Amino acid sequence: MAKQKPRTLSGFMELLPANQTQFERMAELLRKSYSLYGFTPLDTPIIEASEVLLAKAGGETEKQIYRFTKGDSDLSLRFDLTVPLAKYVALHYAELSFPFRRFQIGKVYRGERAQRGRFREFYQADIDVIGDGKLDIVNEAEIPAIIYQTFTTLGLKRFQIRVNNRKVLNGFYAMLGLTGKAGDVMRTVDKLPKIGEDKVREILMDEEIALTGEQADEILKFISITGSNNNVLHALEEYKGRHELFDQGLEELNTVVKYLGSFGVPEKNFAVDLTIARGLDYYTGTVYETFMTDHPEIGSICSGGRYDNLAEYYTDKQLPGVGISIGLTRLFYVLEEQGYLNDGLITAPADVLILPMTDDLSPAIAFATQLRAAGVRAQLYTEQKKFKQKMTYADRLGVPYAAFLGEDEIAQSKVSLKDMRSGEQSLLTIDEAVNAVLGTVKANGDAAPIQEPAGS
Repeated sequence: MAKQKPRTLSGFMELLPANQTQFERMAELLRKSYSLYGFTPLDTPIIEASEVLLAKAGGETEKQIYRFTKGDSDLSLRFDLTVPLAKYVALHYAELSFPFRRFQIGKVYRGERAQRGRFREFYQADIDVIGDGKLDIVNEAEIPAIIYQTFTTLGLKRFQIRVNNRKVLNGFYAMLGLTGKAGDVMRTVDKLPKIGEDKVREILMDEEIALTGEQADEILKFISITGSNNNVLHALEEYKGRHELFDQGLEELNTVVKYLGSFGVPEKNFAVDLTIARGLDYYTGTVYETFMTDHPEIGSICSGGRYDNLAEYYTDKQLPGVGISIGLTRLFYVLEEQGYLNDGLITAPADVLILPMTDDLSPAIAFATQLRAAGVRAQLYTEQKKFKQKMTYADRLGVPYAAFLGEDEIAQSKVSLKDMRSGEQSLLTIDEAVNAVLGTVKANGDAAPIQEPAGS
């Protein structure tokens, strides 16, 4: 019988054990960081009824949906975590307490063209705060603190959270009489880092958007306001009083900046950036984009913002919210590619590999049981192999310790513990061996999965 050649579909990431362990550590730390801020975990089905999932979809999004039939059912794979959240909140509205704060880390599916750093199956890590009718602006100020906490816990230090407010932008375009073209203008301005000012001006003045040279210049002047956060906010005061929506957005932006210090976000990690718009009309207030300082070409590694009505396609209830999303699979890919993953992190499936040297395995089993009771991951190796093969196995797993229990060790109620990194081997009591391994376990548990390259 002919053998089928094994392969993984393009756009689907499959990791080897060491990298999978690093990925899981990142996801674990995200969960812990989100939990510190009172977010509850949530999971929703990967498969939904197409009519439910696609209630809000259209255009390119709908073209990328994995859609299929099973019997009489028209089904689709979820393409993000926001639409399932909207369905969930609408469905369970009477059972939830508001504001409802949830985090979700799960796979989503998009049938787009697979390319470097772009996947068809990928993990997203989302948080959202949903209000019932209203949602206080302080929630929008807290989001950058959560981004900061999350990335510093992961080990990333050189990043910047860029913040703007859609009301500021919409109000400014209304001043210029461009309300009907605001969406097209913002999508064009969003391309500024990639295509440059001259190309943006050209697109703004082409036949499709058709701005005058004076309007294009006024927009480019506005979005080029830079400096410290206080300098930018001070410059925006000059536009105050010309449009109510602008004034409201500026007040919200001032509030967000005001509370950032109290939330513990250093100014070097945060900037008011008037070019940040988020391409979706979905966002109505504060918007966020997060960039790696040394690799701006990678693009945003965390984005989101404020929206007015999460579940408008499922309920008449007004459910405003604010949220962010991290494309975790893409972020992991980028970090690995740029050499940011911590090579010193222990990725072995066990902290100790126990190698019994006698026919009676009882002492080795008892030692493994004691290690596990202390919180140490222990693996028994009982295969009938030569000693050299056993040590090769230990090396390939990358375990920090190997423990030998021969007749001499058992007679003394001791164990020979070998540090696989230094090569040192010691004869220890059972308690001494457990404590020695626990020290390494704690140090590894405190280690961040990301380690920025030297000099960055």
